[in-house]
Amino acid sequence: MKALVIGGNGFIGSHVVDALLLSGHKVRVFDRGAELYRSPLVDVDYRLADFSDVSALAEALVGVDSVYHFVSTTVPSTSNLDPISDIKGNLINTVRLLQLMLQNGVSRIVYLSSGGTVYGIPDISPIPEKHPLKPICSYGVVKVAIENYLFMYQSLHGIKPVVLRVSNPYGERQGHSGVQGVVGTFLQKIKNNERIEIWGDGSVVRDFIYVFDLARSCVLAGESEYCGILNVGSGVGNSVRDVLDISMEVSDCTMKPMYKTGRAYDVPSVVLDVSKVRDVLGWQPRIGLKEGVTKTWIWLNSL
Repeated sequence: MKALVIGGNGFIGSHVVDALLLSGHKVRVFDRGAELYRSPLVDVDYRLADFSDVSALAEALVGVDSVYHFVSTTVPSTSNLDPISDIKGNLINTVRLLQLMLQNGVSRIVYLSSGGTVYGIPDISPIPEKHPLKPICSYGVVKVAIENYLFMYQSLHGIKPVVLRVSNPYGERQGHSGVQGVVGTFLQKIKNNERIEIWGDGSVVRDFIYVFDLARSCVLAGESEYCGILNVGSGVGNSVRDVLDISMEVSDCTMKPMYKTGRAYDVPSVVLDVSKVRDVLGWQPRIGLKEGVTKTWIWLNSL
């Protein structure tokens, strides 16, 4: 298989590139910039351009068998600030991608959706794929819209989508700007001896997935014939306070955090039911939270 990884120089995409190469696939990366944490790989065909560059994207699709779509121009905490940009940068550009795929005879696409925002405040936990979609931020609304377009194109044009609703990924090569990724943000703050800030009282619960485990699920999804939606997460809930305690333990740090007023868009608890992905792909997570945080801390200190 020859795969085009859109966003392949980013946090998740770079790990999927590694996993694809390890599985013997040929890889082409389409991204607007180079990787931040390592040099280009000799076995990868890199195409650097913006996701909105139609001609460059069309050229990148030539000769590929499948597309892995990991680009997002927003994160949940910033999407509501400019919903119009969220729609233009993500929804419109993804629909354009689908049109270009049709023109180039490419049907298979693996799309990274959000298990943390599309369901909104859940009625049950763990959350199954059949749960009603009730997003409360623009990020989640746009993710749902893209999912709907993918399945519309499946019905009308034969596109073969698999949507992965992913929980909270973390691990090596994740950015540490503080807008996304509580594990990386906490560890970077500890490394820099900076005060850690927590929104609310730290009781918000999330499902954290180590990026190596996520990358394996992406490759398996692309290799399979399955079309549909799959939750991908650890299936285990941990509070932000749990993450802080583990981060303190693995880094041998004792600083006290600063608690701030909670945010309206923070869903109290999101834990995914991952039984379906286990049944469909034979995949299950291998790395627990403490082991994953430890690996991330070791990597961060190697920079």
